[in-house]
Amino acid sequence: MNYTVVLPAAGSGKRMKADKNKLLLELADQPIFLHTLAVFERDEACTGIWLAVKQSEQAIIEAYVREAGFTKVRGYATGGKERQDSVRACLELIPACEVVLVHDAARPFIEPVVISNLVQTAYEKGAAIAAVPVKDTIKRAVDGKVLETVAREQLWTIQTPQAFRYPLLLQAARQALADAFLGTDEAMLVERLGEPVHLVESTYENIKMTTPDDLVYGKAILEKRQ
Repeated sequence: MNYTVVLPAAGSGKRMKADKNKLLLELADQPIFLHTLAVFERDEACTGIWLAVKQSEQAIIEAYVREAGFTKVRGYATGGKERQDSVRACLELIPACEVVLVHDAARPFIEPVVISNLVQTAYEKGAAIAAVPVKDTIKRAVDGKVLETVAREQLWTIQTPQAFRYPLLLQAARQALADAFLGTDEAMLVERLGEPVHLVESTYENIKMTTPDDLVYGKAILEKRQ
C-alpha cells in the first residue's frame, strides 16, 4: 500500500536552546531533518514527501535536499503560525491519495515496520497513530497535591507518524479551520468528527529531537544501529 507523507518543518530552536530551527542542527554530521527524510526516501511504498517550511528557510532546505540527492520530495508549503496550519497547507497542495501520513521532521528514528503497519491500518480503518505504552507511574495533581494515581494500563504516549485516509484528514483539517479549533495533533481533529482512531504500537526509540539531551540520545541510537 502506497502513501504520501507530510512533514511539518517550520519549527524553532527555542526548547533546543538554539538560535535557529532545530531541524538544521546536525546529528552525525548532517541536519536532523535529512535523517528523517532518508527513512521515507528509502521506503518503496512512499510515493511523495511534502514539507511545510518557513519562507525564510525554504532555500536552504531545498539546497540540503538537492545535495542529499533525494528524489521523493515533491513540494513545499509555507508553514503557518501553528503546526496545524502547516499541515493543512500541505494537505491542500498534495495530489489526492488513498493514505497520507503526518510525521514530525524531528523524529528521525521511526522504524519502517511501524510505518507499514500504520499505512495498512489507516487504509483498512481510516485512522491510525503511532504510540507506546506509558512506562512510568502517572499521578493527577492540582496545586502540587496528588489527587489520584492513574491506572497506566490504559495510557499511551502518542508519537508520529499519524496515518489517515486522505479525504478524512482533509475534511478534519478544514472543519477545524472553520470552527477556529486548535488541536494538539491530527488525530484530535479526526476524533472531533466522531471517527475512531486506532493505535499502532511503535518503539521507544522514536523520540522527538526537542531538547539538547535528545541530541545525546539520538547519537546513542545512531551508534547502536550502526
